[in-house]
Amino acid sequence: MSFLAPSEEESQISKVDVLVIDDWAMTPMTEAERRDCLEICDRRYQVRSTLLTSQLPVNKWHAQIGDPTVADSILDRLVHNAHRFDLTGESMRKELRKQNGKED
Repeated sequence: MSFLAPSEEESQISKVDVLVIDDWAMTPMTEAERRDCLEICDRRYQVRSTLLTSQLPVNKWHAQIGDPTVADSILDRLVHNAHRFDLTGESMRKELRKQNGKED
């Protein structure tokens, strides 16, 4: 855990009952993003729910986080006691476009 006082945003995010993070790990994290993410995950761990969506397979998340030690810490907090759902098939956006006659 960080010895720095959390920002107001981190404190608010830490208190939300269910935090939804859409498109998790789409780009590599910066040092500041890793630090903030670890702080938030640490404060929420086993206290609040966090829901992640990602197009990136779970086995690629570690590399996107970057620093191996911080990645281990973040992922340990995110996946411990997690319920995982792997979806298959076409994107719902693509399906809706097809239904509306707007092919890609």
